[in-house]
Amino acid sequence: MTAIGAQLRLMRAGWIFAREGVVAALPGDQLDGMPRFFWRIGKSLARPRSHSRDRATRISRAIERLGPSYVKLGQFLATRPDIVGTELARDLSLLHDRMETFPVDQSRRTIEESIGRPCDELFVELRDPVAAASIAQVHPAILYGPDGRNHKVAVKVIRPGVRRRFYNDLESFFLAARMLERFVPATRRLHPVEIANTLAQTTRMEMDLRLEAAALSELAENTQDDPGFRTPAVDWERTGRDIVTMEWIDGIKLSDTERLRASGLDLSALAVCLIQSFLRHAMRDGFFHADMHPGNLFVEADGTLVAVDLGISGRLGNRERRFLADILYGFIIRDYRRVADVHFEAGYVPKRHDPASFAQAIRAIGEPIHGQSAETISMAKLLTLLFEVTELFDMETRTELIMLQKTMVTVEGVARTLDPHFNMWKAAEPVVRECLTMELGPQAILADMKDSGTALLALLRQAPENLRRAERMIDELEELIDGGLTVADESVERLSRAGSRFARAGRISLWIIAACAVWIAWQVT
Repeated sequence: MTAIGAQLRLMRAGWIFAREGVVAALPGDQLDGMPRFFWRIGKSLARPRSHSRDRATRISRAIERLGPSYVKLGQFLATRPDIVGTELARDLSLLHDRMETFPVDQSRRTIEESIGRPCDELFVELRDPVAAASIAQVHPAILYGPDGRNHKVAVKVIRPGVRRRFYNDLESFFLAARMLERFVPATRRLHPVEIANTLAQTTRMEMDLRLEAAALSELAENTQDDPGFRTPAVDWERTGRDIVTMEWIDGIKLSDTERLRASGLDLSALAVCLIQSFLRHAMRDGFFHADMHPGNLFVEADGTLVAVDLGISGRLGNRERRFLADILYGFIIRDYRRVADVHFEAGYVPKRHDPASFAQAIRAIGEPIHGQSAETISMAKLLTLLFEVTELFDMETRTELIMLQKTMVTVEGVARTLDPHFNMWKAAEPVVRECLTMELGPQAILADMKDSGTALLALLRQAPENLRRAERMIDELEELIDGGLTVADESVERLSRAGSRFARAGRISLWIIAACAVWIAWQVT
């Protein structure tokens, strides 16, 4: 019954996409067999008036009709141009996550079930919602603070039934992914089923509002000493799986440029602060807000940027941060062979390719940039071109780098909206220089030494158990030989002596490793 339901939901989605002209707007001339047949049928089913709309509008109308799950699917695919292509990702990025609000009484019931306390005990007043998206909606509320005064807060409440609706639609997503892998061989390299799994995991996390609260708290800790940027404080007492309560932000949305100009704020300074803050988060901390569109950014009266709605975040490990520092440094000094070598050292480009040829492709990106004026150089465009070129050399898809590049496109676009003459490289240079020093300088070497010492100490702790396993394996092998294999007695004795020597040599090696680990740890600390 579940499979039949998934098929019916998928058929309904296909019908809506066809009627709204989405299928007709997709390139299908290169398809063969049954996929091309269904594409031609879908194209013929489009409403006549849909032909006058652009593709982005057609997609928006279809997804709005299909509901919250498809909105999340569209938002997810907008962050993956490596899957859907740059143009379609750009169309999906225009998708507005605005839904109808649900009654405040439903929010009260959700709050009480999630926190386990009466809503009137938690809040003096819970007001009507001011914004609603596919996953949740936001209410202004008043609570009685420990200082004896009333405080205004923002209460984000999960949409009733959204989990059940998403899990039902997820079955049809997996069905579509399996059909793509089976009937459209060209899509197999993109692993559609794995993509559906990633969507399922990220959306499950986004629907647990405790994780969003934790992300806000982590970003607040990372940026507590940064100038001009902060996040709302979380009220953990009034936060649960289905609700997150945070301070109310009295500010101007960054999307309201007319009010910003009328307020007398320095828009050029705001643009610089936005870029520098994002680069610090990504390159210094390895944790960044991955949905920094203007609607999620407020400006307070003193010019401080406040980022809200941290349901989507990105992480970069040490290797990825060092990779970014290396390639940016290589482009700055025009050392394209170094940029190419970094890709090979990181394992992003298979070793079967020629580094010199790859460096030549990198040069084709870097040289035109050096010929432009500083005001027209785009770091986001640089990363976009870099990823396009690396696809030609079979660079493996790095989801975290794609998310970084997508967010940088958004952030840089916002900065240029604030200041059309914004100098990206001049604004980024202090942060990039600081990150280069941190990732490539003596501090990074000391950090690597400390990590190596930690790894050696961990190996030392595990060594006794590893030795016992090795000895048990040798004993089992001897029993196997004695019981089931015909082997000369001399061979068995040699095997036993070799095992004994292995055990003794292992113990000696472990003592040597232990001594080295202690010495390294002492040197580092």
